[in-house]
Amino acid sequence: MTLNLAQHGLKNGPSLLHNLTAAALYEEALRRGEAQLAADGPLIANTGKYTGRSPNDKFIVEDAETKETVWWGKVNKGITPEKFDALLKRVQDHLSARKDLFVLDCHAGTDPEYRLPVRVIGECAWHNLFARNMFVRIEDPEQLKNFQPGFTLLHAPNFEADAKRDGLNSEAFILVNFAKKLILIGGTKYAGEIKKSIFTILNYLLPAKSVLPMHCSANIGEQGDSALFFGLSGTGKTTLSADPKRRLIGDDEHGWSDRGVFNFEGGCYAKVINLSPEAEPEIYATTRRFGTVLENVVFDPASRMVNLASAALTENTRASYPIDFIPNFEPRGRGGHPRNVVFLTCDAFGVLPPISKLTPEQAQYHFISGYTAKVAGTERGVKEPSATFSTCFGAPFMPRHPAQYAKLLAEKLKKHNAKVWLLNTGWTGGPYGTGSRMSIKHTRTLLNAALEGRLDNVEYRTHPVFGVQYPSVAPDVPREVLNPRDTWMDKAAYDAKAAHLAKLFTDNFEQFKSQTDAAVAKAGPKS
Repeated sequence: MTLNLAQHGLKNGPSLLHNLTAAALYEEALRRGEAQLAADGPLIANTGKYTGRSPNDKFIVEDAETKETVWWGKVNKGITPEKFDALLKRVQDHLSARKDLFVLDCHAGTDPEYRLPVRVIGECAWHNLFARNMFVRIEDPEQLKNFQPGFTLLHAPNFEADAKRDGLNSEAFILVNFAKKLILIGGTKYAGEIKKSIFTILNYLLPAKSVLPMHCSANIGEQGDSALFFGLSGTGKTTLSADPKRRLIGDDEHGWSDRGVFNFEGGCYAKVINLSPEAEPEIYATTRRFGTVLENVVFDPASRMVNLASAALTENTRASYPIDFIPNFEPRGRGGHPRNVVFLTCDAFGVLPPISKLTPEQAQYHFISGYTAKVAGTERGVKEPSATFSTCFGAPFMPRHPAQYAKLLAEKLKKHNAKVWLLNTGWTGGPYGTGSRMSIKHTRTLLNAALEGRLDNVEYRTHPVFGVQYPSVAPDVPREVLNPRDTWMDKAAYDAKAAHLAKLFTDNFEQFKSQTDAAVAKAGPKS
């Protein structure tokens, strides 16, 4: 197919490297000095100053449509069409002056009824390989021949904005224009911005089609039972969904339609700091093979062996790889309606039980609240876990009001009679700095028991502050682990910390009360 970049405002000066294979992109990245080759085959890239997402540099163009449909505020910040167009022109000039440009045509979404055709145009080979890993590749030559993008992403990591002139916060920018079906990314080499910007688009478009977009991982059990895992980066979505007993649908972004669950992605983007071959063998193996892109992973320049334990560059070391690198992946990228929905929270206060079950009202409350701790390195400036509330467990990527997503979730939970669990992967025996991180062995054991129905008929107790029910006994897990208060030496200190966290919940929920059913508002903790 002859590609005409004029439709994207680009001049035809650069050579276009269109839909290259992984091997060809390796060659280009290495030849250009963009990345280095590690032992066993992965490509290693250093993203420099930006080693995580930069939420303060993300803007949506405010126009006649988005003015009334986007939830404006700290998360979704507006930029005028004029400011966008001015920066667009400079980005187009920058890309047009390159010797080569890399172009990828792909899909976001595995369900043909809801997938979004995406074109990624950029100046770096390794970013193109990242996109090739993360989105759904098009293997049919006829589809590629007739491809028309629904959205186009112009990626210019080596172009820096002028914050004052452009009305931005820094030299980095992630700009979304729904009217022009265009995304601009520049000033940052962190590849995660590429995938998250596209999923922001889906999170805006799909609710109008009665599809719930979700920041979650998903897998399928031996009996065909799907499960969803909601949570922010660092809470365990990737690790816990990569289960040898269950087929992986996807590790980060999904839609729930009337047809079931479908993956937005064609790959995985896993955090690999301190990755263990014993605890996470499937993900660990991907860091040792050709086709994987490793971001900011330290390696020995002589032996080329990677050091996953090193945080010398960042805590947010990452691996991007095609989903078929996981041995038991689900080839269709789709599954039926889930029987179990799991909310993952990394509780830095050490207050919440390791597992508890939620009523439908509590499920909506915790979904809207989205409590967790930001894990060090996930975003710039975060050095240690800190309490945060991220609506729908993915506020930075949700352009619409949280109530819209919560309503869709409630409808689907009721219709398909799905059970909802709150799984704490954070601290026990005390808060961060005093207690210890939850045992991944206990977490996996409790999760498997929930998914397999082995927690359905055990005795439950009600948490006196949060009102959630937690099992008093569970297979292969010590009793004292199940009640968080029992793990603290100082019980009064636990009670005080529980009351403090409850107040944080209720204070945060005030902003949602006016658009939430009274029963949902009352389902929160007692503060």
